Amino acid sequence: MFQAFDNPGPDRPLSRAHWMALLARAPLGLLESALHEQATRPAHWLRAPETGLMMVQGRAGGTGERFNLGEVTVTRCALRVEVEHAQPAVGVAYVLGRSRRHAQLAALADALLQDVTQQHALNAHVLEPIRAHLQQAQRLRQTRAASTKVEFFTVARESGSDSEENAQ
Repeated sequence: MFQAFDNPGPDRPLSRAHWMALLARAPLGLLESALHEQATRPAHWLRAPETGLMMVQGRAGGTGERFNLGEVTVTRCALRVEVEHAQPAVGVAYVLGRSRRHAQLAALADALLQDVTQQHALNAHVLEPIRAHLQQAQRLRQTRAASTKVEFFTVARESGSDSEENAQ
């Protein structure tokens, strides 16, 4: 699903919530190619990748009372990475599914993005391709959904208006 924070807008500072949401939804192949140089960087595991279940909640109509929708598989991890010219950074990641590698790369990217000196380059090299991919996927879903749209017309609408029927 496309979220409001997928489009940070021009001249808005990059926030951790934005990049963590993007990294969690990024395809693994895209993360692998974007972080292939940094993937060999030494990291100290604070929490090795582990898979578990998480309860998700829904709301009727998006605004009603919460209800338990079901459980989803989630993989999480946390690591500490040495960053040039700064304190070691801690990266965390929670991703849907069982991909330990996806969680590891997302946590690594989270740690690297916390270094303000690297943030601009990593935004352009890692996050922009993810944004473009997610926008393309959203357009594809919208096109598929639009092709199944059905227009229902009532006899009253086709023949005129309701006021003509009420007058008789």
